[in-house]
Amino acid sequence: MDLSYEAIDGSGRNVADLIEAPSVKEAVESLRQKGLFVTHIARAKAEEVQRQLGAASSDLCKVRFSLRQRVMFTRQIAMLRASGSAVVPALNALNRQIKDDKQQAVIRQIIADLEEGHSLADALRKYPAIFDASYCAVVAAGEASATLPPMFTKLSDMMGKRKAMRNHVLGALTYPVLLIMLCVGIVNILLFFVIPRFGEMFDTLGVPLPASTKFMLALSAGLQKWWLAPVGLVGVIVLGSVYLVKSRPGRQFLSDVQIRVPLIGQVMSRLIQAELLRILGMLIEAKVGVLDALDLARGVTGNRRYGALCDEVENAVTSGGSISSAMERTGLVDASICQAVRTGEESGSLGGAISYVADVLDEENGELVGVVTKLIEPVILIGMGVVVGIVAISLFTPLFDITSAV
Repeated sequence: MDLSYEAIDGSGRNVADLIEAPSVKEAVESLRQKGLFVTHIARAKAEEVQRQLGAASSDLCKVRFSLRQRVMFTRQIAMLRASGSAVVPALNALNRQIKDDKQQAVIRQIIADLEEGHSLADALRKYPAIFDASYCAVVAAGEASATLPPMFTKLSDMMGKRKAMRNHVLGALTYPVLLIMLCVGIVNILLFFVIPRFGEMFDTLGVPLPASTKFMLALSAGLQKWWLAPVGLVGVIVLGSVYLVKSRPGRQFLSDVQIRVPLIGQVMSRLIQAELLRILGMLIEAKVGVLDALDLARGVTGNRRYGALCDEVENAVTSGGSISSAMERTGLVDASICQAVRTGEESGSLGGAISYVADVLDEENGELVGVVTKLIEPVILIGMGVVVGIVAISLFTPLFDITSAV
């Protein structure tokens, strides 16, 4: 039930809001765990709930769930629905586990929409930042075919695999990133602390310096004098990277470029294929029409080449052709994958065949990411060794000259 409360937070400010809980006792305990001292609590009036939800509706569209939270949300709904719980009680049970007030408000609004007679898919579509079009399409298919619990199980499996792959990629990149940071730190120490000391010693000795040593000394002196320039350059690079990641044109640009980078492009291309095929296979298994499934799967990636692949497949299906032949004509998909899809078309189990191919790609991609990162590590180490070696040779060559002259 919805309860309105007044409380005092840790800083002594008065707080008034709504909370959903099975009982007053559980509501007070939940608020106490959030650091609030409840001074008044009572059952909220219907108009108060609607007014609160209406005032927050514009803000709720901006609320986001992390991938981990979306995975947990889907898994717990799948578990509760499989155990026989209805949708609203399942959402109420889930809402009690959420700590963020805005995220709780989103779940409360979904519950309110369901109680007003809206379908779950329609209630979820109001929050595209949390539940994308393919997610809602699978839920709608589950509602239409009265198979919502298994649909949530499939969604849970799909999002779990997405999370596992992301964690695998991030874990594999951790060591190379640390190596790069170490390399940058060593170069900075050499340029700002070590080389200036050698410069003072060479000035005192008055020895002739080779061109490489003069260049190193000049570079060190220039960076010490104009250190704001590289700092500003780094700032521009950081801001540019943030823009590329946050803005739609930036993401489009990154998505187009990433598959053209040697070696890394192969990895990114196969990751996109796995995600695209997984969504497509799951939607077809959920009895979504092939054309609708293609339209929804197209939104998985902003890459224009794979968007064109979806267009090619859609045109082929519309004209009576096969999906596998259209994939093969684009040259983006491996022949083995096309053959597996062709087998699914011929056997009448297209969705299952595409999902199977996505599983195989996930396994191969995990291995490929590991191989690529293992290749990157020695390249970074060699690069770091070359830089340090050039600096060392430049600094010690004059000293060898002095020794040989003596």
